[in-house]
Amino acid sequence: MKKIAVVILNWNGANLLEQFLPGAVRYSEEATVYVVDNASTDSSIEVIKTQFPSVKIIQNDGNYGFAKGYNVALQQVEEDYYALINSDIEVTEGWLTPILSIFNKEPKIGITQPKILDYKRRDYFEYAGAAGGFIDQFGYPFCRGRIFDTIEKDNGQYDDETEIFWASGACLFIRKEVYRKLNGFDDDFFAHQEEIDLCWRAFNMGYKAKYVTKSVVYHVGGATLNQNNPKKTFLNFRNSLLMLTKNLPENKLVPILFARLCLDGLAGIQFIFHGKFKHCFAILKAHFHFYHLINSNLKKRKGNTADNYYHKKSIIYNYFVKNGTIFEK
Repeated sequence: MKKIAVVILNWNGANLLEQFLPGAVRYSEEATVYVVDNASTDSSIEVIKTQFPSVKIIQNDGNYGFAKGYNVALQQVEEDYYALINSDIEVTEGWLTPILSIFNKEPKIGITQPKILDYKRRDYFEYAGAAGGFIDQFGYPFCRGRIFDTIEKDNGQYDDETEIFWASGACLFIRKEVYRKLNGFDDDFFAHQEEIDLCWRAFNMGYKAKYVTKSVVYHVGGATLNQNNPKKTFLNFRNSLLMLTKNLPENKLVPILFARLCLDGLAGIQFIFHGKFKHCFAILKAHFHFYHLINSNLKKRKGNTADNYYHKKSIIYNYFVKNGTIFEK
């Protein structure tokens, strides 16, 4: 058995498979390539069977989203390392070698992420992950190379291998043993921020995540839900609150959650001023869903939540007040 599994989640992405699967197969000789299909109704399965006979297919019996879709499928994948990649990722020659080297040399590294560049603007970082992720005290995510909607050009400024807080779900590598210790992603999340929650739980268990600059992929982004979709707003706001509920240190749980709910209200008002009423409604809906799920998610808390989880006290203050658009160490 090969040591690494490249596992691509797909839902009605036949065109993306035809475009990006050839490269994933060609440049992943060290790996077994799987496609996990979330009950597609297009020609995805036929495309894989006829054009990519070496690719193994795992067919889920429903559209379980990102979190449960992977959880169900990865019960059948026994390679030592999982490379979980979106179907709109273009991999490059040699992309797996630096990752395998890190896993082999550094046993405390449980999760890694490559450099993620924009498929359409190839000398810029891509929104979902860039050069590795961090969060602020209130759980707002940002990346080296991407803070809110400000995306940096790749000038080699992040060409260092460094510890990060979270790795992008667009292209995330994780040891099988770590994934299974964590019981995988949280099914409640469906999609969005489930990878940050996974990395936070790994961090609380003493594992580290690392950015590996010598591994490079290109991401289209927004192929499933683009930034203007209110459903994306709903999932991001709801899941962020669920993540905080599960992972915050005991002494910060109530004050940070209260502050976040207030900040979410301000975000809703901003959406109204910009005429984005559906997005404001999505935040309200996210809060009601959060209240419905809060008790069950409080039960998921572990006793070893770490206090040093955040990189900045407030990325909102740093960005909007201090004009801090570039990542600071």
